[in-house]
Amino acid sequence: MKLLLKIAFDGAAFHGFQAQPSHRTVQGTLTEAASSLFGEKMNITGCSRTDAGVHAEGFVVTAEPADARDGWLKIPVSKIHRAANNVLPRDISVLGAFMIDDDDFHPRYSVVGKEYVYRISDSIVPSPFNAGRIYEYGKELTDRATATMNDAAARFAGEHDFTSFMATGSKITDCRRNVFSAGVARRDDGVIEFSVCANGFLYNMVRIMAGTLIDAAEGRILPDDVDGIIDSRDRSRAGATLPPDGLYLKRVVYPFNIEWQAD
Repeated sequence: MKLLLKIAFDGAAFHGFQAQPSHRTVQGTLTEAASSLFGEKMNITGCSRTDAGVHAEGFVVTAEPADARDGWLKIPVSKIHRAANNVLPRDISVLGAFMIDDDDFHPRYSVVGKEYVYRISDSIVPSPFNAGRIYEYGKELTDRATATMNDAAARFAGEHDFTSFMATGSKITDCRRNVFSAGVARRDDGVIEFSVCANGFLYNMVRIMAGTLIDAAEGRILPDDVDGIIDSRDRSRAGATLPPDGLYLKRVVYPFNIEWQAD
């Protein structure tokens, strides 16, 4: 049996997910809180290695005692979120919990899809409430510009080699990914949101995609040019890598439905 936790976090004050000895990280913070909550050393394994400053609304981790055994969990699964949030800092929340009876399950390697969103403000007046949480573009984007961004985003869909949208220097050799959907829309509050769902992502892939969509909005490329950028496998052809501020892991998809418990 494995305990799964669905969490949300504001990544602004974290140096990414993965534990590091001299930095505050999501994994390190969760490990400390879980060990305190359950009264023993706990191991936390995440669904992804998010970078410094990246946020999450539906991140998934497993929490297991270092000394694995049956009968260790004394808190009702439906109440774990309440107990955990009492010992966690305010920039991490447990949204729900689930016990899975599958020793082969892994929160990262069992994933069949992830959805990320990148949020952009085009207000000419920066908001202090967006700092670290939304990318401040600083120039107004017309409806025509956002429609162009949406047309360009649609070109990402399908299975392609996304080398052009991977950070230079990455050691990944298999750059084929299947993008299930991609689009751009303006929310009711005025924030522009780029959403992309795929079976996997390369290092900085979503942030480079978002930078390429800014190029489309500004007229430096046409939506149809995205096909050529993909085919070129040339990082220099794609747009800038936008800051991590606007990036959120929104949803993780597994090959079965998880009925999160949170009473």
